Amino acid sequence: MSNSLVPFIVIDTHCHLTFPDFAGRIPQVLAKAREHGVRGCITISTTTKDCLSALAIAEQHENVWCTAGVHPLYADQGPHEWANLEKNIRSPKCVAWGELGLDNHYDKPVATLQRAVLDEQLAFIESVHAKGAVKPVVLHCREAFGDLIPVLKSTKLDPTRFVFHCFTGGPVEMRLLLDFGACVSFTGVATYRNAAEVREAIKLVPADRIMIETDAPFLSPDPHRSVRPCESWMASLTMQSVAATRGISPADFETQVNANTKRFFGIEA
Repeated sequence: MSNSLVPFIVIDTHCHLTFPDFAGRIPQVLAKAREHGVRGCITISTTTKDCLSALAIAEQHENVWCTAGVHPLYADQGPHEWANLEKNIRSPKCVAWGELGLDNHYDKPVATLQRAVLDEQLAFIESVHAKGAVKPVVLHCREAFGDLIPVLKSTKLDPTRFVFHCFTGGPVEMRLLLDFGACVSFTGVATYRNAAEVREAIKLVPADRIMIETDAPFLSPDPHRSVRPCESWMASLTMQSVAATRGISPADFETQVNANTKRFFGIEA
């Protein structure tokens, strides 16, 4: 439910509070977010060391949660201590695996290393799930839908328990992930003038499979695109933009997004 002071009450489902941009000022960042109706956030892990820092932040702050995973662009920062991921995932403050996946935009880490770490990580997740610690998975997929989705299909993991975060593709890529069965999340990219294909893709998403994030400190939405760092409060701007693109009232879109966040991550605003 919205109140009269803010346009939305939502959760930023993907940010990076462990990054240097937020060092020493996380309480202020969270306070400003609340002023804009962003009542909580999920700080996302990038390495097996960073995941422990993310958990510490989540444990120190109400309405902050974390994940456990190795980002593909950090695949070369081994050795990877997979046991740290399991430590995180067994905490009630850790709500998902990830972010993990593939990134074909950059030359490094090389694709073969990214794939090797992804395969090892997915196998580890399956082993932990087999022991009863089952949680959803946050995916990083940049210019890699044709490579990543077949890998995911080869696992025993439930397609509906994946979310493709920071979607920057178009209708073709959106149909691939929707046919696979996953959810999808949008950042400030959805507000950019040069992101017409993203907005076309936004219109294709079923109401029960869409979420909102910032990917802070990256990707500040318009009219703050040149501002760094992006902060969690800016999720409110992306919410307004995506609601308008979908031709839905802000109140109805808020209800949908919050229901999806609660169902997928087990948390609510």
